[in-house]
Amino acid sequence: MADLRTEGKIDRIKGRARSIWGDLTDDDFDQARGNTENLIGRIKEKTGETRDEIRRKLNELFDEDEATDAS
Repeated sequence: MADLRTEGKIDRIKGRARSIWGDLTDDDFDQARGNTENLIGRIKEKTGETRDEIRRKLNELFDEDEATDAS
């Protein structure tokens, strides 16, 4: 059951991340495979945003998802 919840959470976060960074693909997420720094690097290459800005936005996505789960 926990695996299904984790997969659902990842899918929700992917969807939200794509709404922020439209150029992200499933391949970007697959290549990162849970490595946040790798994902940040991929987003940085595509958008030119700073690592700090990307990290802040990703943290917001995770925080929003945690708040949704707590409701």
